Amino acid sequence: MTDTQWDAAGARPGSIYWKRNLAVSLIGSFATIVAMTLLLPFLPLYVEELGVSDHAAIVQWSGIAYGATFFAAALVAPLWGRLGDIYGRKLMLVRASLGMTLAISLMGMAGNVWQLVALRLFVGLAGGYASGSMVLVATQTPKDRSAWALGVLSSGIMAGNLVGPLIGGALPPIIGIRGTFLAAGGMIFLAFLATVLLIKEEKSPARKKAAKASGGWKSIADKRLVIAMLATGMLLMFANMSIEPIITVYVAQLVPVESQVTMVSGVVMSAAALGSILSASWLGKLADRIGHWPVIAGALAVAGLLLIPQAFVTSAWQLIILRFLMGAALGGLLPCIAAVIRHSVPDSAAGSILGLSISAQYVGQVAGPILGGFVGGHIGMRAVFLGTSVLLLAGAAYAWIVRPRDRETSGAA
Repeated sequence: MTDTQWDAAGARPGSIYWKRNLAVSLIGSFATIVAMTLLLPFLPLYVEELGVSDHAAIVQWSGIAYGATFFAAALVAPLWGRLGDIYGRKLMLVRASLGMTLAISLMGMAGNVWQLVALRLFVGLAGGYASGSMVLVATQTPKDRSAWALGVLSSGIMAGNLVGPLIGGALPPIIGIRGTFLAAGGMIFLAFLATVLLIKEEKSPARKKAAKASGGWKSIADKRLVIAMLATGMLLMFANMSIEPIITVYVAQLVPVESQVTMVSGVVMSAAALGSILSASWLGKLADRIGHWPVIAGALAVAGLLLIPQAFVTSAWQLIILRFLMGAALGGLLPCIAAVIRHSVPDSAAGSILGLSISAQYVGQVAGPILGGFVGGHIGMRAVFLGTSVLLLAGAAYAWIVRPRDRETSGAA
């Protein structure tokens, strides 16, 4: 039996445990993302505590330590996805949560900055709980509920990104920096226990055999759809991150009181994430009803149009509102991307391709700040907004052009 034949014959409406799996994945993803991001407020202080004294070196090592996790994760995400296809998606979550428990706990015992960077690299190599959860939920949830379920999971992941730095700012004065790392490790260990004890994955020897036999990418009938989703994921992260290097400088032009610049900048950065958290599950539900492709193309187009007035705002509150609306528009993209991939590839290759999608998103996450900072510094800050707008509108047009015309493939229920 070929991979495609097995996928058609073995298709199921979804695991009977999909709601429980979603709940555990949501809580586990939130906990692991909080643990990964809580070091942001005190990372430079910890680098200094580890023996780095020069100001420029502190900034440089902080950037290296923070980026190491995402660099490593981008490299191994497709590998973990493929191994999940063969050996089971739950096993990947168990591996990730146990590896992150050890690595983050050991960060609190680091003796020098090299050890910290090495452990951050290990977190990226061994981790990936949230991305693994996306694969598990996408493949175990009934297809007509997949975008909604992935939207709920995406909201939890984004909430973790918001809450993590807040906890990281509050805990160190109470229990110390090293104690904060140990507390974070303990939180992930609880996620590990919940994963082992509560998640139930319906395994199939036939899928395992098909996953071993297929080359992943070779088993995809229409590669244009998957390429469009890889590009969309990269564009999503690029659009979210391109403003990051210039936001404080841009806000300083809008806020008359210098002491309020950092606070307002933080609100601006959080506004888009908050909009995405509130809209992700609703847009996922809409996509399950009308199809994923109209939501994808519409979200990209609306976000692209909302970037244009951001280049010409005259006050901070205008920028905050526009960033919130843009985040709300983009909130449905991650669940729709995962759902389209789930609908477009054989089940035996779903993990591999979803892992590749996660790597593409990391590329956007890295390229956004780099190009945004370069364009903002050499051409002007308005050019960052307008250039990103052009890219999103082009992405919307491309998604609309390559969309499948039949209702079933387009993802409508």
